Amino acid sequence: MKKLKVAIIGVGGISGVHIDGYLSDPRCELYAFCDINEKTLKAKGEKYGITRLYTDYNQMFKACPEIDVVNVCTWNNAHVPAGLAAVENGCHVFCEKPMAMSAEESEKLKLAAEKKNVKLALGFVRRFGKDAVLARELVENGMLGDIYYAKAEYLRRNGNPRGWFSDKKLSGGGPMIDLGVHVIDLVRYIAGNPLPVAVYGATFVKLGDRHQLHDKPNYLLSDEAGERGSGVCDVEDLATATIRFDNGMILNVETSYSLNIGEESRRVQVLGDKGGITINPDLVYHGEVLNRLADITFATPTRFAGTEYSDEIHAFISAVEGKEQIKATAADGVWLMKILDAIYESARTQSEVKIK
Repeated sequence: MKKLKVAIIGVGGISGVHIDGYLSDPRCELYAFCDINEKTLKAKGEKYGITRLYTDYNQMFKACPEIDVVNVCTWNNAHVPAGLAAVENGCHVFCEKPMAMSAEESEKLKLAAEKKNVKLALGFVRRFGKDAVLARELVENGMLGDIYYAKAEYLRRNGNPRGWFSDKKLSGGGPMIDLGVHVIDLVRYIAGNPLPVAVYGATFVKLGDRHQLHDKPNYLLSDEAGERGSGVCDVEDLATATIRFDNGMILNVETSYSLNIGEESRRVQVLGDKGGITINPDLVYHGEVLNRLADITFATPTRFAGTEYSDEIHAFISAVEGKEQIKATAADGVWLMKILDAIYESARTQSEVKIK
């Protein structure tokens, strides 16, 4: 069987879990690496035995037209340029979240993939968690009833990852575009992907980068993270939003890099008129049993474990082969970018923003 030749664009930070996914899939051959950081590129090439190393993805595609699949793990402002280059070369693309720096930019990538008839999947990894799978089963079996309210938190006390994450020109924003995107998409997925219609958001720049409070910066994603960026910290350290959807559901979301709290939180709650769920990190179902209120846990594992990064890669390859549907589509990526755009615009104008 001919293996799919896979190229990774951006081999720092998050790329490791994606590389593991391809290495564990017998249908794939890890074929080429591209990164603008020559030191990181060389180190990753040596680690994985990859000799086709490039600092320019256009040069990579010119030298390796046989590439079948491209995984984009760059900083956010390069997602669409790299993705477009891959699509134009006839490659299927897996792109880390967020899809782009704006909804307008994300639409360009979506339309380009459709025109070239190549697969385009987004890295909304929470959709592959055991918690999300069970939550969807509960919803599909009517255990929540009419879902009308949800709450999602992704709060760090002192967790600015620094590097490019803190530079708005490279990241597009702070914790909302980095962390909030995960929990917003998770709630949308659990609720059946309702469409957003309006947003009221607020952002705060009060605490900034507090890494000096520790000997080693908290949440530093990789040793080279500090080299990747200008040293600027001009993103929000707290963002909050109320999102209204076309099915009537309201989602309140809070995200932070720095916040004066005691306990950090990744709690997600989805609530309906027949029952509700809390994910924190295990899933608990809240409802009625024998005319009594009950909180039900499950004997099987229900929490996000981290192995889902490989699961989403394997599912993407199956989609490339035409064996299954993409779970996190380009359309999902565009809708998330519309939400993020609206949150930041609402924060700027201090007024509600309608989404079309």
